[in-house]
Amino acid sequence: MTIGCLFVHGFGGAPYELKPLYEEINKRTDWKLKFPVLPGHSEHESLEGRQFEEWIQKAEENLQELSETCETINLIGYSMGGMIAAYLSTKYKVDKLILLSTSAHYIDTGQIAKDLWKMVKDGIQGDLTENDMFQRYIQRLGSAPMSASIQFQKLVNELRPCFQKVYVPSLIVQGGEDGLLPPKSAEFIYESIPAADKTLHFLPRSKHMVCYGPEQDDLINLCCEFLDMDKRIEL
Repeated sequence: MTIGCLFVHGFGGAPYELKPLYEEINKRTDWKLKFPVLPGHSEHESLEGRQFEEWIQKAEENLQELSETCETINLIGYSMGGMIAAYLSTKYKVDKLILLSTSAHYIDTGQIAKDLWKMVKDGIQGDLTENDMFQRYIQRLGSAPMSASIQFQKLVNELRPCFQKVYVPSLIVQGGEDGLLPPKSAEFIYESIPAADKTLHFLPRSKHMVCYGPEQDDLINLCCEFLDMDKRIEL
């Protein structure tokens, strides 16, 4: 049986946001993994003039490609990407859904950049201070044009009702110290999803970027166990 997994990054972000989880799954499995860069989000593109439908379409095209060759499909979405992943799970045959720091309510993109920069300075991941890609990511997110932020808000409004149609097994994770999304965001998602198999988990010491928080190993283990991967990482 061929298994596929689609990762969807957040608004103003990049695949870097989910890189630790992506690398762990890639290391442990022979799954087909897809991690598209949404339109306007690559290093040499601008978010100016982009429409939220383009972001959904890009993720959907990659899911369709996986569906052509994979009998089992898993979706993993982060922040805005969680909204897109949840929506796609209502349109296609999806076996499992992971929603990380999913923005069912609006977030302050400028505050994300400030939070990430503080994280670097605090040394949660010491090597990030030397990572040019990470620092470009912070700069890009903090300078997102107003038109793109409006499109993000439109996407949230458009897709929020989709949670009521999510019947696939779902894992919802949010940082307990997420200063961008209130706990009610994850609680709203959990309460809205009618799936019988659903789990809500708060990582008490983590902020919005959960893949790089102090509970990174816990997050990876949660996700890998949920996806029925056969071994835990060594802590």
